[in-house]
Amino acid sequence: MDVFVYGTLTDTSRAETVLEDFTYCGPAVLDGLHRVDGEYPTLAPGGRVDGRLLRTGDRAALDRYEGVESGLYARVPVPLVASGTDGSGGGGTTVETYVGDPDRLSAPAEWPGEGGFAERVRTYVEREDVVVRPGAGPS
Repeated sequence: MDVFVYGTLTDTSRAETVLEDFTYCGPAVLDGLHRVDGEYPTLAPGGRVDGRLLRTGDRAALDRYEGVESGLYARVPVPLVASGTDGSGGGGTTVETYVGDPDRLSAPAEWPGEGGFAERVRTYVEREDVVVRPGAGPS
């Protein structure tokens, strides 16, 4: 599984405490969302954020770390497109990213729409053409 990371997991030493096996695939940028800080970093609608692509086979360890089961973070698929393309699709390739519930993290973000937090985030990502592009951002 490939994951766009933008917070604590961009740090190799932190990732080593969470995952037994992982590699960084390089820098990336997420267009359509931006980082906001609360108790922990999360994302909010609009803008862009630099990060890294991380590859691991241990989805369960990441979900535990991010508190997916308790609803602290939601794991959301985001289309991955080649640098320089218009964002209209990457041949079905997606990466995952984790988005924290701003209410639970005391973060300055609001997600439009109806339904639960995770549903609103997924709907926004789909409707607003949020994409990850490799090759930009910090390495």
